[in-house]
Amino acid sequence: MSEDRPGRTRDEVRRGGTPPAAAATSGEEPGTGAEGAITRRGALKVIAGTAALGAAASCTIEEIGRGGESAHERLSGFEPLPSRNPLAAGTPTDPDMLAPAVPWETVLTDEELRYVAALADVIIPADERSPAASAVGVPEYVNEFVSAPAHREHLTRLRGGLAWLNRTARERFGAAEFPALAPAQQHEICDEISFEPDTPDALKPQARFFDGFRDWVSTGFWTTEEGMRDLGYVGNVPLPSFDGPPPEVLERLGLAGEDLG
Repeated sequence: MSEDRPGRTRDEVRRGGTPPAAAATSGEEPGTGAEGAITRRGALKVIAGTAALGAAASCTIEEIGRGGESAHERLSGFEPLPSRNPLAAGTPTDPDMLAPAVPWETVLTDEELRYVAALADVIIPADERSPAASAVGVPEYVNEFVSAPAHREHLTRLRGGLAWLNRTARERFGAAEFPALAPAQQHEICDEISFEPDTPDALKPQARFFDGFRDWVSTGFWTTEEGMRDLGYVGNVPLPSFDGPPPEVLERLGLAGEDLG
């Protein structure tokens, strides 16, 4: 990776030096939530559940509500009615948080998923602290995202960007496709589009593709258990007790014990 592009290495992103959206490809070589917590994929599916209502335009709100089995119905012990749409759990105002479902089919082919995995691993490769992005489901996360009916423009941009990577791999290195390149060759191509302000005008669209893809990879990776451990995030973990803020924190904020009552 280039040394003249500060603030965008993987380690700096992990340590908070640069937001994930500004993180560039990494030159490193390769070296679901806690119990009761909602996972990244679960959150995506819950959000997606409400999008299914658009496909049920012929049904009334009452019909959709009667057809959905909600989390409250299962927890309360009531016998749920059969769902009219098995892909859309919950009701219009009560999404099923315990068994969310994505109401659309994923569209990326196996070949496209290989390309996504290769590029994701350029951005976040395996090292001594965590696995590569492709090992924790990032390609599947990207597939769900770009397959959403509201994200057709992202799907078009993704496919265009992947096609450009493969074409550049053939023209520059004589490789059949981008995943066949050596890591140094992959980094050489990605470095050219990893930071839009430094990118030639002819490559601005490719830089915008890469910027968006990097955001998807960062979101997909750092919201997994492995990614949270990589960041040192300690939330979503039950504690047996809470003794309050440490005294040094209260002192820094200029607060005393009675101020918290």
